[in-house]
Amino acid sequence: MPSLDAILRANPDYVDSLYRRWLEDPDAIDPSWALFFAGMQWAGNGEVARREGEPVVLTARGALPEGVDEETVSPALRIYDVVHTYRSYGHLISDLDPLDRGEREHPLLALSEFGFDESDLDEEVRCPTYHDLQEGTLAEFLESLRETYCRTIGVEYMDVTAKEQRRWLQERMEPVRNHPDLSADDRREILRELIAADTFEQTIHRRYPGAKRFSLEGGTTLVPMLRTMIEEAADAGVEEVVMGMAHRGRLNVLAHVLGKPYAQILAEFEGRPLPPEIQGYGDVKYHLGYSRDYEASDGRTVHLSLAFNPSHLEAVDPVVEGIVRAKQNALGDEERERVVPLLMHGDASFVAQGIVSETLMLGGLDAYATGGTIHVIINNQIGFTTTPEEGRSTRYASDIAKIVGAPVFHVNGDDAEAVVHAARLAMGYRQAFHRDVVVDLVCYRRYGHNEIDDPTFTQPTMYELVEDHPPNSEVYAGILEETGVVDREDVAAMRERVKSDLDEAHVEAQEMPAQHVEKPSGPWMDLEAADGQGSVDTTVSRETLEEIARALTDVPEGFRWHKRLKRLMEKRAAMVLEEGEIDWGCGEALAVGSLLVEGTKVRLSGQDSVRGTFSHRHAVYTDQETGEEYVPLNHVTEEQNVLQVFNTPLSELGVLGFEYGYSTADPWTLVIWEAQFGDFVNGAQVIIDQFLVSGEYKWHQMSGLVLLLPHGYEGQGPEHSSARLERFLELCAEENIQVCNPTTPAQLFHLLRRQMKRGFRKPLVVMSPKSLLRHRLAVSRLERFVDGGFEPVLDEFEVDRSSARTLLVCSGKIYYTLVEERRERERDDVAIARLEQLYPFPDERFAGALSGYPALERLVWVQEEPENMGPWRNTRHRLERNRPGDVALEYVAREAAASPATGSYRVHEEEQSALIEAAFEDSRSEGRT
Repeated sequence: MPSLDAILRANPDYVDSLYRRWLEDPDAIDPSWALFFAGMQWAGNGEVARREGEPVVLTARGALPEGVDEETVSPALRIYDVVHTYRSYGHLISDLDPLDRGEREHPLLALSEFGFDESDLDEEVRCPTYHDLQEGTLAEFLESLRETYCRTIGVEYMDVTAKEQRRWLQERMEPVRNHPDLSADDRREILRELIAADTFEQTIHRRYPGAKRFSLEGGTTLVPMLRTMIEEAADAGVEEVVMGMAHRGRLNVLAHVLGKPYAQILAEFEGRPLPPEIQGYGDVKYHLGYSRDYEASDGRTVHLSLAFNPSHLEAVDPVVEGIVRAKQNALGDEERERVVPLLMHGDASFVAQGIVSETLMLGGLDAYATGGTIHVIINNQIGFTTTPEEGRSTRYASDIAKIVGAPVFHVNGDDAEAVVHAARLAMGYRQAFHRDVVVDLVCYRRYGHNEIDDPTFTQPTMYELVEDHPPNSEVYAGILEETGVVDREDVAAMRERVKSDLDEAHVEAQEMPAQHVEKPSGPWMDLEAADGQGSVDTTVSRETLEEIARALTDVPEGFRWHKRLKRLMEKRAAMVLEEGEIDWGCGEALAVGSLLVEGTKVRLSGQDSVRGTFSHRHAVYTDQETGEEYVPLNHVTEEQNVLQVFNTPLSELGVLGFEYGYSTADPWTLVIWEAQFGDFVNGAQVIIDQFLVSGEYKWHQMSGLVLLLPHGYEGQGPEHSSARLERFLELCAEENIQVCNPTTPAQLFHLLRRQMKRGFRKPLVVMSPKSLLRHRLAVSRLERFVDGGFEPVLDEFEVDRSSARTLLVCSGKIYYTLVEERRERERDDVAIARLEQLYPFPDERFAGALSGYPALERLVWVQEEPENMGPWRNTRHRLERNRPGDVALEYVAREAAASPATGSYRVHEEEQSALIEAAFEDSRSEGRT
C-alpha cells in the first residue's frame, strides 16, 4: 500500500473526513483506519494539527498497511479490532440452538486473527469505546465480549447506518453483558407463564388427541417475550398493540397474552355451534382473532388485538400495518408512538414469502409508515418437512430484514431470561427510533407440522434430539430451583393451578350453548349488518357542486400551473358552472369533493394514481418552478375533511393488503385502491380471496374498500384488457361484495357516494374505464348529479321500447360501440340496455325493464370478453330467470380462449367487427345460444 504521505497528498479531504467520523464513532469506519487513528493518539507517533477554517491534517512516519502488520502493532491498538469484530460477528458462534447443534468457533474470531496467542491473555489493554470494560486484561475483554455477543443472544446491528442507533444498543447491551436485571418475583412470573403455556398445550394434546392446534411447545418462551414487550410498551405510553401471526402458537397467545378465556377456546374444540344470530360460517380455531384491554403492572391499560389470519401465512402482515395506520390517524398519533404493530412470523415463511419484503419496504414510505414494526420470528428451524438448507439461501431466516437496516436479536428459546432481555431491547429500540426491529426466537417444535404429523419420516436425527429435550418450563424451573428462587413444591403447585383452571374451563365449555363471538365495537358500533342492498339518497345541491368546481381552478397566488393542466381544469370547472357535459374525471372529482365537504375523509392510493394512469385525475397540482404541491379538493370549504392521495410502489399484494386493513379499522373513511390496469389485481389474489370477499363470513369483519380496476377491450393486448371480471363474479354469494361496471360519470358519482351513505359497509369492485375517460358519449348532464342516484340498470332511452323487437343487454364500454353502430344502421327496432351492477344482481329492476318491451322477439347478451370470461357464465342464470317466457336468451361474445385478448390490434378490430355484426343479426347464430 502507498505511504501515508502519498495518500494525504492525493486526497487529504478523504482522510480528514474519515478522522472526523472516527472521532464521533470509532465503529463507523473500516477497522484498519480505526486502528491507525487510535494508534496516533495512543502512541504519539503522529500529529493532529488544525487551523481555524482548515481541515484536519494528519502526518505520520511510515506506511498505512491495508491489513496492519499484526506483529508490530501493540495489543493496545489491536483490542479495537477485537471489540469491533465481536460486535460484528459474535453472533456467528452464539449459543442459539436449544438442540445444541450450533458452531462454537469461527476463523474471524480466532485469537490469531488479531495477532494474539495464549501468551497475550494477561496483557493489559484499553478500549474507551467499549461500554463494559474500558481497561483490563485481554482475557477480561474476551470474557466480556463473549458473554455479551456469543452467549444465548446473538446480535446483528453493526450494519445499522445511524451511529446513534448503534450506540443506543451498545449502551444497553454491553454494561449488562446482555443479561436482564430481574427480581425474584420477575423470575417466578416468567416461570408461571411458561408453566401455563406448556400445561395448556399438554392438556389439549391429551384431551383432544388428533385435533390440530399447531402447538407452541418448544417455543413457549414466546409468551413471556410478548408479555414483556407489552409491559415495556405500557411504560413507554403506548395505548394499543396490534398483532398479526400465523397459526403456530396462536391458541397459546390468545389464551396467555390476549386473555381469551380457556372456556371459549375449549368450546371451539368441543365443536359448539356459532350463535344463531351470526351470519357466516366461522373459521378454524387457529385463524381467529381477539381483542382485550391489558392492565400492565404499573396500572396503565394497553388495548391488545390479534388480527384474523388465513393459512396464507404472511398475508396478514400488510393488513396489520393498515389497521395500525388507521388507528394512528384516528388518534392523531402523528409521531406513531401510541399504536404499535407487532408481527409474528415463521422462519420458513419470513424468508420465502414475497409479501414480507413488500411489507418491510412499505414501512419506510410516508403513505404507509407506522413508526416501525416489531417482528418476532418463531424459528422452529424447519418448515413443515423442509430444512433451512432447502428453504433459504441465507444463513438466517431474518436476513431479508437487512433491506431496511433492522437490527436483529437472535435468541435461544430455551433461555427465558435472554428472551425477556431481547424483548425489552426490541420494544425500546422501536419506540426510540421508530424503525423496524427483529427478534429471531430460535426454538423447535415438539411435534410435526401439526399434531398428527410424524416428523421422523424426514427429520429422524432432529426429532431424536427433540424427544429427549425437556420443555421450556422444565428448563427454566431447573435453573430457578438451583438458584433457590423456587422449590419443587412451588413448581408443582403452579402446574396444578393451571390444570385446575383448564378442568373448570372444560366443564364450562361443554355447557356453553354456542361459541362466543365478539360484537362490532369501536368505530363500527354505529354501523349495522347489511339488510339487503337498498337505495339511499346520494344527491348533492347544485351550489355545492359549483363550489367544488371553482376550487379546481382556485390555486394559491403565485402558483405556476402547467399550462395544459390549467386549461384542462378550467374546462372541467366550466362543465359544472356552465352546465355543460361532465366527463369522467370531473364526475369523480365531484364525488370525492362532495364527500369531503360533508365530512368524510377519502384515501386513494394506487400506482400513479395521483395524476392517474391515463392522465385523467390530476388530484395534485405541481408548481412548475418550485415543485410545490397543491391539492385543490382540500380547499373547497374550511370545515371539510381531507383527501389523501398516494402513488404506491409497484406492489399489488402488499398495498392492497394494507388498504384492506385500513378499511377494516376505519369505516368512516372512503378507502380506494386503484390498479394501474385492472389485470394487475391478479398479483393480489390472496388478499381478495382470503380477506376481501370472505372476511365478513369467516370472521364477521366488515370492509368498505373500493377497487377501481380499469377494464375494457381496446386492442392493448392480453395484459391490458381484462380485470378478470369473471373471477370476481365467481366469488360472489350471499351479497358479500358489490361488482359494478358503470358507464357514465353520474353513475360513478352516485356509486362512490352510496358507498359511504349506507348504514353498512361492503367491498365495492368497480370495472373502471380507459377509453371512456374521454369518450364523447360517456358524459352526464349536471341534473343527473343534483337529482337521481345510482341505477343498477340503465334502460333504453333513444328508441321506442314498445316497438323494439330485439333487446341487446350488455355491461360496460361495449354499450357505446353498440349505440354508434345502431345509429349508423338506423336500427330503431333494436334497443340496448346496460347492466351497471352485476352483483348483487338487480332482479327487480331488470325484470321491470324487460316488461317494457311488448314486441320483444330477441333477447341477446353482448360482451367483448371471450365466452368463458366476462359476465356471461356467471350472469346467464340470472338473465334466464327474468326473461319473458316465450323469448329465448342468446349471447354474443368472442370465442372461448385461454388468453384474455389478442396481442394484434388488427385481429382485435376484426374480432370486434364480427362481434358487432353478430349482435345485429336478425336470426340466431349457430353456437351462440
